[in-house]
Amino acid sequence: GAGLLPRRHGQGAQSRAGRQPLKGVFPMRILMLGNSLTFANDMPQMLAALTGAEVVHHTRGRARLSEQLNPATRLGAQTQAALAGEHWDYVVLQEMSHGPISSPKSFFSSVAQLCEQIRASGAAPVLYATWAYQKGSAKLAAKGWDYDEMSRALSDAYRQAARENHTLLADVGRRFYELADTQDLYAADGIHPTEAGSRLAAQVIATAIQTHKENGYGTRDLQGCAVSGAKI
Repeated sequence: GAGLLPRRHGQGAQSRAGRQPLKGVFPMRILMLGNSLTFANDMPQMLAALTGAEVVHHTRGRARLSEQLNPATRLGAQTQAALAGEHWDYVVLQEMSHGPISSPKSFFSSVAQLCEQIRASGAAPVLYATWAYQKGSAKLAAKGWDYDEMSRALSDAYRQAARENHTLLADVGRRFYELADTQDLYAADGIHPTEAGSRLAAQVIATAIQTHKENGYGTRDLQGCAVSGAKI
């Protein structure tokens, strides 16, 4: 994300959402690593409500996945400690909005390293594929990109990373592409999601996780478990 929204939790934020567990009952735990495209409109709380999980997010406006790997940064130190020392069922990865196409080497390398760490901790990785900038937006024009091309390039990059690393894929960007003409998914800046856009993202991620859980797959049996959309 472009970091245009105010940070409510401060730099390198950790925030928890979800119900308090009953004594002796351990709910599913989801860690989300990303930026404002993850924390906008309290999307982690929406995911918690849909899945019944405890959802924790480590986010910072404009953050890239490479920062989550760097223990010299506040965000990276927090994430590295969480992956090494806490139990997670799923870890959701979201790259900076245009990172997969403007910095592909960093994107693919960061996903590979994080997936290795996630699996070592016993969790299943989920790629949260984000969307192109809004058609006709100033941001898209400033980049000199075509809307269809940006949409396709983002989806292709996330799908390639999912195949190479055998991850779950929540292709939220594809659903934005399919629904943006009929639903109000973009905020005024043409980059961030509206509340409806964040709800759509949470639904697609929840569907990916629930489909995986219901099929009883292990953390290494993720190939082909792509979910491009959720019923609205």
